[in-house]
This record gives sequence, structure tokens and C-alpha cells, in this order.
Amino acid sequence: MPRSLIVVLLTLSLTTLGVGADPAADLVEGEHFQAATELVFTEGPAYHRDGSVYFSDIRNNRIMRLAPGAANADVFLQPSGRSNGLVFDSQGRLLVCEGNEFGGLGGRRLVRIDTVSKQRTIIAARYQGKRFNSLNDLCIDNKGRIYFTDPYYGPFRDDMELDVEAVYRVNPDGENLVRVLGKGQVTRPNGIALSADNHTLYVADNHPIKPVRKLWSFALNSDGLPSGPGKELHDFGKGRGPDGMAIDIKDNLYVTAGNNRLYPNQNLDNPAGIYVFTGRGKFLGVLKVPEDMCTNACFGGPELKTLYVTSGKTLWKIRTKNPGRVIWPR
Repeated sequence: MPRSLIVVLLTLSLTTLGVGADPAADLVEGEHFQAATELVFTEGPAYHRDGSVYFSDIRNNRIMRLAPGAANADVFLQPSGRSNGLVFDSQGRLLVCEGNEFGGLGGRRLVRIDTVSKQRTIIAARYQGKRFNSLNDLCIDNKGRIYFTDPYYGPFRDDMELDVEAVYRVNPDGENLVRVLGKGQVTRPNGIALSADNHTLYVADNHPIKPVRKLWSFALNSDGLPSGPGKELHDFGKGRGPDGMAIDIKDNLYVTAGNNRLYPNQNLDNPAGIYVFTGRGKFLGVLKVPEDMCTNACFGGPELKTLYVTSGKTLWKIRTKNPGRVIWPR
């Protein structure tokens, strides 16, 4: 693979994208998605206040960085421990979900990386003495505590030490690791987000074989733990279900889902795009993305009003009306 790739700009009208008079269109200002850069299998975007967008290229086992105004995305870190979800903490340090899919070679742990020295600090690698499955996505609450998901989507499951695909929470220093959600609450948790007041945890539950493809919300108590059963916000049915998500300051959820070609155990009912919901679960519509296999999204830009979307081999972007909810930068 080349170290960097040239940006290709694609212009499509909102009508062509399937937005039209959809209420979701009222949340974006751009008239089209633009391809920010192209790679192989993109995931987990995170915005740096210098204008860079960091994201995972899972198959190539690397973290990429698209510098502000650059036409090329360069390698920030390789190997990346099969990095997936990324987010910046309140001090501007990069938190990374190291997975273990696409051929292994994954760290199977939560780490923090200094973007200057590239030094890794391990936050969590085991639960009750057993290695995690394949960390996928994460979010941070207002106290700095990190919620992360630990599913496994690979075909070879013999080296899994945990028999639960769960959601965990840990302090930024690695202390007080707890399992937040497990069997009977979620099946295969993927994307995750928190409401602005930290009273609600949103989880994308996506098990393509069972199948379970649902978006859930869980009310959290004062300790940041679920206070009762989850509320089903949306069932994606037989089409490809939810993956990653981003959330704006008004608690609108921007959930990546869908595909444009047929995969095993799912149909084409859900086109590839951003499925937009209110925090209470009202479906606002779909912002269709031209490329197959939408995986994750984040907010960025000077006003945090640019939604970056990883889909297939491309990092897409579109302007929004509401800024996103982020821990850093603010």
C-alpha cells in the first residue's frame, strides 16, 4: 500500500443522496458529502484541535492522520495494535481501542498515546485476569471515565478468553474497571456514546448472525452505572445494523449503518449512511453516503460543525448546523 493517497472529491445533491425533505437534512448545512481521503478499511475517526483527523485503517494495522488542508493522509502509527475506535481525552491525548480482527496482531487493550512522542500507556488490558476480546469503540464522561465496548467480529473465536461481549468502564488511571453491560443486556456491543448530561448511555448492538441489530439507551445513576433495563430506540431489522455513532450538543445521534451490496445474513433494506435520531429515539431520517460499509463518525472543524464519516476506503465529511459533543477540544 502507498504511504498516502490522493483525495477524490465527489459531489452529489442531497436529493441524490436520498435526503430530500427528510428532517435529518435540517441538521446539515452542506449540500453534499465530500471525500476527505481514501484508504482500505477506515474506522474510528477522532478530531484534533490543530485541524487534523486521526482514524484507523484496520486491515493495514495503522492509524492515519489527515492534516488540515492536506490532500494526503499519512501514517501516524504502524503497527497500531489493530486500532479501531479513537477519541481524544480532556488533555488532548489519543485514546485507542486496540482490537484483534482481520488476521490478529491486535493488542486487545485500551491505551493512551501521546501524539508527539507516540508513547503508549496501557489503561486496561484484562478483566478479572482474562484478556479482552477485541476492543471496538469508546466514549468519555465528564469525569474522565472511559466507557468502551468489547465485541468480537472475527471468524476464529478459539483464542477468546472472555465468554461475554460486553461494555466496560474504567478510570483514566486504569483503576476501578467495571463491567457495565453484559449478557441479557447487550448481545454484541459496538458503537457507544453519552448524552451531554451523562445521564444516558447509547449503545449500538450489532450481531449479524443472531441477528440482533438494535440501538439502545440506558439510563445511568449518579455512579454512572445503568439504573435499569435498556430502552430499545430502533430495530434495524434484517438490513445491516448500527456500527459507530457521534452525538451533537442537542443529543441528536448520528449512527453509521447500512450497506449498498448484499452480505451474508442481511438484506439491502438499510442503505449505507448516517441514521439520525433524537436522544429519545425519534427517527429523523438517513443521510446517505455514496460508499458502502459506513463504520463510524466524529465531529470536528473549528466550530465542531463538521461531521467526519468513515465508510469503506474513504473518510467523508459534511457540514452540520449543531456542534458535536466532545471532551476535547472545546
